[in-house]
Amino acid sequence: MRTEHLSGFDFGATDLDAGIFFETAASRLAAGGRAVAYFAIPEDGAFRLVMAVAFDRDGRLEVYSSALAGPFRSLTPSFPQLHLFEREIYEVSGLKPLGHPWLKPIRFNTPGAVPGVAEFFTVHGSQVHEVAVGPVHAGVIEPGHFRFQCHGEHVFHLEIMLGYQHRGVEKKFIGAPDARSIHYAETLAGDTTIGHTWAYCGAVEALAGVNVSARAQTLRGVMLELERLANHTGDLGALAGDVAYLPTSSFCGRLRGDFLNMTALICGNRFGRNMLKPGGVNFDLDYALIKELKLRLDNTYRDVESAVSLLWETSSVTDRFEGTGVLAKEAAEGLGIVGPAARASGVGLDTRRNFSCGPYERFTMAVSGSGDVYSRAYVRWVEIQRSAELIGGWLDALPEGPVEAECGEFKPDSAAVSLVEGWRGQICHFAVTGPDGKFRHYKIVDPSFHNWQALAMTLRNGEISDFPLCNKSFNLSYCGRDL
Repeated sequence: MRTEHLSGFDFGATDLDAGIFFETAASRLAAGGRAVAYFAIPEDGAFRLVMAVAFDRDGRLEVYSSALAGPFRSLTPSFPQLHLFEREIYEVSGLKPLGHPWLKPIRFNTPGAVPGVAEFFTVHGSQVHEVAVGPVHAGVIEPGHFRFQCHGEHVFHLEIMLGYQHRGVEKKFIGAPDARSIHYAETLAGDTTIGHTWAYCGAVEALAGVNVSARAQTLRGVMLELERLANHTGDLGALAGDVAYLPTSSFCGRLRGDFLNMTALICGNRFGRNMLKPGGVNFDLDYALIKELKLRLDNTYRDVESAVSLLWETSSVTDRFEGTGVLAKEAAEGLGIVGPAARASGVGLDTRRNFSCGPYERFTMAVSGSGDVYSRAYVRWVEIQRSAELIGGWLDALPEGPVEAECGEFKPDSAAVSLVEGWRGQICHFAVTGPDGKFRHYKIVDPSFHNWQALAMTLRNGEISDFPLCNKSFNLSYCGRDL
């Protein structure tokens, strides 16, 4: 399996006439392509639209761009996966996608915009009522507003409003890289430090023409899979807690910490900060550390196996999971859903397999399901098993060689796309350099950007009491989506 796909290329070669750009994009999406990024770059008083389309079965990326100064053709009515991308383009650039069904703000990024103040969808009818939750929640949780249109407990529609903590972090990369850039990457989404940092490093290395050693790539893989193990284990425990099944909830909460401690054992930080850097990694493993990691991994995995197996053996748990919050395969594909949520709906998308390289060469893992909470939970368990197997194999056969290489200057007027399979799904970093070889634009697409709408879809025709369970089965990032 592979976490990352890199592509460095001459950005000028992507330029198309506006009419050809939209015809090409529509035809390629209709042919099975999936938009991994779609955004506008300021250029000479106007803008340039850029779209990156992935053909996952072939492991191929295509990039198209076109200069534009006014309204443009919306592709959302034909390809719903673009609905947020086009709304973001309108919000950032003012270029209006003609024909878009609803240009509601997503990050309140325009002058004078007030977070949370926007038009909401409403359902009218006898005894139809509205339930509003957030953006302020109980406990330690980020802000997000959830508005349910209901008849009794039955949910007609859930509208999710985010954007309350838009940080403008993408703009911080412009004119970079500098000493702060790597730290911005590490904190894009705090529980995905390794995933986002690897994506950033991949873009930098592609632009600098640097080949990372097999040992450094494998060490990155170990860190990424530890990140996956910690988050999947914690979420299975949280799902158990949502149905009041305390044995698994209590054990997995503790075991998540054990995986985080393994990460800290390698680099000194439980989330993996300061481990990765452009050109390689900052820390290596010696024989004693490898031996200790393998011992901890084996012991913790056995405990996870015991705790999680209780879920599938307990009828009160499976009865609550099965048939709850179903996301059909057609909806998952239409919305461009990624990660475990997509695989649980039968969508065969995994960057580690579709764009395999480095330590993930020849990676395979067939996962499918019925799209309900049970499927999303079980996919997590399958991935836990595979991650533990991968780390064990890598530690037994860690390649020899250096763990770092020097990164020089970037190629000017070029671009790089870096894809990484984070624990929530595919992460995309798209970097564009100017004539000075510095970043003139940097676009980040966290998997949560794609998947929040999927959560809303799982509540349609469900019960409002299903929301906490459905929400935790995705466990999406607020800050990763809001950036």
